[in-house]
Amino acid sequence: MAEISMNKARTIIRKAFAKGRELDLKPLAVIVLDAGGHVKAFEKEDGAAPGRYAIAHGKAYGSVMLGMAGTAQMARAEQQAYFIAAANAAYDGQLIPVPGGVLVRDKRGAIIGAVGVTGDTSENDALCAVAGIEAANLLAEI
Repeated sequence: MAEISMNKARTIIRKAFAKGRELDLKPLAVIVLDAGGHVKAFEKEDGAAPGRYAIAHGKAYGSVMLGMAGTAQMARAEQQAYFIAAANAAYDGQLIPVPGGVLVRDKRGAIIGAVGVTGDTSENDALCAVAGIEAANLLAEI
């Protein structure tokens, strides 16, 4: 199975930050997880709140563990709150089901990880994640 290399993880983070600066967003934090939900890389910009690690992680972790990007998780939470609540309990409260958690797929469509971005609006966070993922020549699912 393909995986996200350290080089690609660094590209994702660097390009997500660049997109945030291009859009003049608030300071961001970006995490890249592998297909098992393990941290591959994390960085936060100067000025990002210290609690941003947990939020970025929760966005990405929910995406990879459920195989469902943040936008889909939020829609599911609105339709079936009990499902997301139960899943969150199963994962020890680590899910944050909102946009900004983006699945990473290889060119064959297999899930190889997830990216979590936080710091601005959830929609802007997702845009930055997509920019990073696409810069690494991978496919993003928001």
